Amino acid sequence: MRVDEFQSWGRVQSVRSPCLDLWWLPDRMPLDAATKRLAYGLGRSYGDSCLLSGGVMIRTAGLNRFISFDSERGVLRAEAGVTLSGILQLVVPQGWFLPMTPGTRFVTLGGAVANDIHGKNHHRAGTIGCHVRRLRLLRSDGSSLECGPGENDRAFRAAIGGLGLTGLILWVEIQLVRTPSAWLDVELIPFTGVKEFMVLSDESAKAWEHTVAWFDATARGSGFARGIYIRGNFRADGLGDRPPRKVHRPPGLRVPFLLPNWTLNSLSVKAFNFLYFHRVPKSGRKLIQHYEPFFYPLDAVDGWSKIYGRRGFFQYQSVTPEEAGVQPLEEMARAIALSGEASFLAVLKTFGPRPSPGMLSFPKPGITLALDFPNRGASTLRLFDTLDAIVRAAKGRLYPGKDSRMSAADFRAGYPALTEFLPEVDPAFSSDFWKRVAPV
Repeated sequence: MRVDEFQSWGRVQSVRSPCLDLWWLPDRMPLDAATKRLAYGLGRSYGDSCLLSGGVMIRTAGLNRFISFDSERGVLRAEAGVTLSGILQLVVPQGWFLPMTPGTRFVTLGGAVANDIHGKNHHRAGTIGCHVRRLRLLRSDGSSLECGPGENDRAFRAAIGGLGLTGLILWVEIQLVRTPSAWLDVELIPFTGVKEFMVLSDESAKAWEHTVAWFDATARGSGFARGIYIRGNFRADGLGDRPPRKVHRPPGLRVPFLLPNWTLNSLSVKAFNFLYFHRVPKSGRKLIQHYEPFFYPLDAVDGWSKIYGRRGFFQYQSVTPEEAGVQPLEEMARAIALSGEASFLAVLKTFGPRPSPGMLSFPKPGITLALDFPNRGASTLRLFDTLDAIVRAAKGRLYPGKDSRMSAADFRAGYPALTEFLPEVDPAFSSDFWKRVAPV
């Protein structure tokens, strides 16, 4: 068995590990029960939930075949290594779309379910777990479970958002949604302050299917907590007079090597955020946009994580509950602005009330804030300690799929269904994240 290097998307952590590549659906677990292992798709988890030191990494990207697609009902069954990009290439020309999608299409279906991903329409659609009909789980004891609501229900709910710890997901069946076209009507609206963001969110929730906000985490003074609110609906009449567009054009830009660590400093990030905010007039902007740049703007830059240099970057994503109001977000924004740590990408979004079946699903009704920070060592970690305290006081939680340093205490406090989840963990599956946070 060869040894290879595996990295998370944030590039802060990496492991050298023996690896096993899967190319066909196995009918039995290919490793002995005593060997620790973890499935690895495309490595798009930001932290260490996709890494395992001291064990075997099982590559699943080779399990990339479609099993069935009912184009009348929009029911798709595919192997775990099929990407969201591959699904879209198949189903969009036939009038279907993913029920929800994260900010990149370059993730595997199995990884999407294991992290119970969410998207811009969470306030309506919930997480991907809400749309999974069935899945097959291969356990280290040799058992193979077909799971769904009402059949092996506990294993089903544990696998959704279970971070790959309950066994090897072999295939997933999901319910797609009808879409009238591949184009969206989009509005961009500048705002200043978390309260204005909430007004726009409340106003948009009923009429707009997809909503999100870019947030300037560096601004102070009169521009404090400014941002651009983005909302979109698929067009009912398609392109109109616009020419057809080839589905999934290759990335237009490529970052060929790791940039110097000083590239993203506080001055360059502030300048970028200033220009990005002022690209939209005060009156807002309306446009017609293809779904690719609307949902996946960073996919246009191949290898964009390299802009953070050799030290990599952290993504810090939290959710604070509705009952906490906007105060935690204002406190977090103030702490970030005062810290001098430069967040190149900051995203605000409201989560809706639709619950996921997943025991460890991250979203809950409230406000989520996701931030990318260059890894500057101790100063960055001090800021995270401050943010942790704010989230903890608000009874919020952090996203395991993007985490690199959450404490075991915060994980336990944030995920009360952990006690229900623990009996479903396959003892042969683990990760560096799990070794850090699992109850002893």
